[in-house]
Order: sequence, then structure tokens, then C-alpha cells
Amino acid sequence: MSTIIIKAEEFATNKLSSNSSPNYLYHNLRHTQRVVESTKELIQSEQVNEKKTEQLLVAAWFHDLGYTVSYNNHEERSCDLAKAFLGENDCSSGFMDSVCNLIMATAEGYEPKNKLEEIICDANSSYFAVKSFRETSELLREELASLGFQNYSTADWRQENIRLLRTKHRFYTDYALANWQEGKDKNIKKLIKAKKKNNKLVKKESLKAKFKGELPDRGIQTLYRVTLRNHLKLSDIADTKANILLSVNAIIISMALSNLIPKLDNPSNDYLIYPTFVFIIFSIVSMVMSVLATKPNVTSGQFTEEEVKSKKVNLLFFGNFHKMELAQYEWAMAQLIKDKDYIYSSLTKDLYFLGIVLERKYRILRWTYTIFMIGMVLSVIAFGIAFKFYGPERMLELPVMQP
Repeated sequence: MSTIIIKAEEFATNKLSSNSSPNYLYHNLRHTQRVVESTKELIQSEQVNEKKTEQLLVAAWFHDLGYTVSYNNHEERSCDLAKAFLGENDCSSGFMDSVCNLIMATAEGYEPKNKLEEIICDANSSYFAVKSFRETSELLREELASLGFQNYSTADWRQENIRLLRTKHRFYTDYALANWQEGKDKNIKKLIKAKKKNNKLVKKESLKAKFKGELPDRGIQTLYRVTLRNHLKLSDIADTKANILLSVNAIIISMALSNLIPKLDNPSNDYLIYPTFVFIIFSIVSMVMSVLATKPNVTSGQFTEEEVKSKKVNLLFFGNFHKMELAQYEWAMAQLIKDKDYIYSSLTKDLYFLGIVLERKYRILRWTYTIFMIGMVLSVIAFGIAFKFYGPERMLELPVMQP
């Protein structure tokens, strides 16, 4: 490597390390080093001679040094710094002019006029083809915002990158076209895919905002969901309680029929007739009431179009439609889901009539448990009285058999 290139590297590195603003998140030493590496890659592939190699590498090291002076017109500032540096190192005016021309070729929108300018232009935009393009580009967006030049939104910046890569930029050298164009195309596809995804999200959010007033509030949804679930749980509990009573009384009656009643044929057991009668009657009443508590109500299972149009029928309860044809029910449901008020009305009716059914179940169950409890108490008392006051007397009244 020639002396002038080594000195240019030292000068640029010191300048960018010491004088660069912390707001330069993109145009910093790392960016310059990346451009220099890309320039070397292109020089090797394009077989550039030694003299032109020096011009290219010096231009690559100096092309963004102007940012240490001013953000605006940084190419001119870079040329001034390059001329001062090259003058101190006794470089010819022709070498200086060539370096400055190459620095100016890195300006945005510049159309290169020769092979060297094509190389420096491609090297300067080589990051368009790397996998980390979006992250690197994001640094440039943050830099523009921190310096107060332009505060792009994520969507606007994505669109600006798509426009830049698709319409404003192209690679010039054969090597860049063969090795970097594919990576650039992939980055364009990723940007377009992200844009489409964002557009779908924006559309979805706009629809949400548009129909926000028409959609049920989350609190209302939760109210109906929780209340309906609680009603169904209470109904299950009532059915379970009724089944327990039904099973217990069935066991009591079966045991009484198999063990107690057959013994009443014996005259010595007459005193047990009335307690047994009380015992069985209360058990039978409890069983009947348990059945009544769980007995379903039979409904017509039909509705008319007029009832649907006037919103008088609750289409959410099977008892109102189980005898209807599928086509008629589908039509009715289509009318229901079109009308938010009808939906709320149907849910409210569902809650109301579930509440009516629950009240009936629990009212009958309360009486059933009361009757069962009273029956058990009275039966025990009756058996106790029968044993105490009638059992021994009956045994004494029986004739004694003589041998």
C-alpha cells in the first residue's frame, strides 16, 4: 500500500474519531471504513492500475470528512480537506483534481462519467445489498431526526427507501451487478413485504376506528359472557342438587319396600304402619318435587317472520326454533346479526328467561329440601313414639301359646 493511502487513512480516522458529532449515527468512521472496503473489492475485480487505485482509496477515505465541518454541501468541504491534505503531502494538482472529482461523484443523484466514478459510486451504495441494510438505513433516519433535518415516520422512511432503491439508484460496475444486485433486490422485496403488512394493519385499525361505535364495548361483552356463564353454572348446581335428592329418596323407598313393609304383615308389627306410611309419603313427595325441579318446559319451537322483524323472538334459545327449517333459521339469524340492538335484546331475553327458570328450580328445590327434612324428622319421631308407647303394649296383649 502506498504512503499517501496510509497517511489518508490515518488522517481520516483521526478526524472522524475526534471531530465527528455523536449525532452522526450513519456518516461516521464505520461508514467510511465500509466504503473503503467496498472500493478495494471493486478495484480488485476491475483490475485498476496503481495510480488510479491511490486516487480511489484517498477519495474513499475523504468522501465524508466534510461532515466534520458541515452537514450541508459536505462534498465541497471534503474536497477542501482533501486538497489541503494532499497539498501538505506534495501531491500534484492533477491528482488533487481527480480525487475531488471522485469525491463529488458520491453526491446523491450524480451520474458517473467514467469507470473510476462508477467504482466510487457503487462502493458508496454497497450497503444497499447487505443483509443489515434495514438496520443501517435506520441509523440514517435517526441521524436526520437528531440533527433536526427531517423526522420521517417508519412508514414514510420505508417508502423513501423503496423509491430510492427502485427508481433512483442502480449499480454501474459489472462486479456490482453480478454480486450485489441480487442482495439489493432481496432488500427491495423485504421492504415491499413490510409495507404491505403495514398497510393491512393500518386498514384493520382504520376499520376498527370506523366501526368502533358500532362494535360492542369490551365491558358489555364481558357482562353478558360472565352473567350467562354464572346462570348456566347455577342451573347445573340446581340439577345436581335435585339428582342427589332423587337418588337418596329412591334408595330410601327401595329399602323400605324390600325390608320394612314385608314385616308389617306380622300382627306384632302393626304399630309400625303409621311411621312407615309417614316415612314413605314424605320420600315420595320429595322425589316428585325433585323431578319437577329438573323437568324441562316444552316450547312451540316455531316463530314467524313477523316476530323476527318486530324483534319479539329470541333466536338464541333452541326452544324457539327447533321445529323450523334450516333455511328459515338462517334467514332469521342473518336478520339478527345485522342489528346490534336485536343482538343485545336477544342476549337480554336469554338472561331474563334463564333467571326465570333458575328461580323456579331453586324455589321448588327449597321446598323439596324442606319437605325432605321435615319428613325425616317426623318419621324418626313417629318411629320413636311407636316403639315407646305401642311396641311393648302390643307384645303384652299377644296370647301366650301353651305347650
